[in-house]
Amino acid sequence: MAEGDSTIDLDGLGLTVGEGRRLEPVVTLGELRFGGEDYEPVPRELPVRLDVSRINGDGWALRLAFTVSLEGRCMRCLEPAHEKLEVDAREAEQAGESGVESPYVHDGELDVAAWARDALALAVPAQVLCREGCLGLCPKCGANLNEDRAHEHPPDKDPRWSKLDELRFD
Repeated sequence: MAEGDSTIDLDGLGLTVGEGRRLEPVVTLGELRFGGEDYEPVPRELPVRLDVSRINGDGWALRLAFTVSLEGRCMRCLEPAHEKLEVDAREAEQAGESGVESPYVHDGELDVAAWARDALALAVPAQVLCREGCLGLCPKCGANLNEDRAHEHPPDKDPRWSKLDELRFD
């Protein structure tokens, strides 16, 4: 995600305590590297729903929501994968003695792009798969087990019996 491409001047919204506003800024998401693989967000530029509420005079309650797909390689079989993600993140900023500070709010400005990037990274599942129940690759030969469900190899010999292979009975 390109940093700094979407900032919102929170103070400039002119909200009083208890007031809120819904905004739809457009952010640009960049490639996400996860588990050693690169994943492309689709669409790269998308409107996000941003709910901003004023709390306690100098504080903010924030909510960010968007839907995006990630495209890349399946972590099990390396075939193309497409993962649809629903992102819903919340932040609070309350300056002063409470010490609740959002890393995305600086001098009354909200960095929506940085927040969207981090929220997307947190929404990615532990494994991006081409399909639910992907069988992956054979650990011995690398065959795609989704394509050949009957794929198998003869069982390995028990290494404890390997010395017997050296004996010859002629």
